[in-house]
Amino acid sequence: MPSSPPIGARFNEWVSEHVAVLYRVAYRLVGDAHDAEDVLQDTFRSAWASRDLYDQSRSERAWLLAILRRRVADHWRKHEPREVLAGGDAPDPPARAVADPFHDELSMAMQRALGRLPGELRETLLLVVVGELTHQEAADLLGVPLGTVLSRVSRGRSRLREFLLEASRDTMNGSPAPGRTSRAQTAGNETRHG
Repeated sequence: MPSSPPIGARFNEWVSEHVAVLYRVAYRLVGDAHDAEDVLQDTFRSAWASRDLYDQSRSERAWLLAILRRRVADHWRKHEPREVLAGGDAPDPPARAVADPFHDELSMAMQRALGRLPGELRETLLLVVVGELTHQEAADLLGVPLGTVLSRVSRGRSRLREFLLEASRDTMNGSPAPGRTSRAQTAGNETRHG
């Protein structure tokens, strides 16, 4: 039975194959394009350093996302969470990075809505939807039962839908989305205070 080539020989293929998904997950978790790039570089650096520990019975993407998850946790230990996750505008990913398919106002609305989700719902939803893990892979990665992942994804989608509908109604009514100030409100404040 022929053995598969060593991990090191396939590593560049892995990077090419998974970089777009990993970048999108990192970007959605940290809310900043430059920080997402840094987290992604740290992820691939860690993956290369620990490539001999890779369990070939596990999916490459799940293994890389597990490393990414730890690098995101390291990032948050070093940096205070940014307001952008709580509701500010998400910056556009840089042109040299992998293109984000939601690169428009919808992307900013999605980032704001994701930022309003509780952390465990956001992370689970991103691993399954953006990271393209199976529910079982996400459960294994998070160390929780499959039913917990299923309910988190369901609740996350439901809450995300509510937040996006709310933002859509606010936009149609001329109100700013949560975390944003309209020009009229800003002008009114300047008039009162100035």
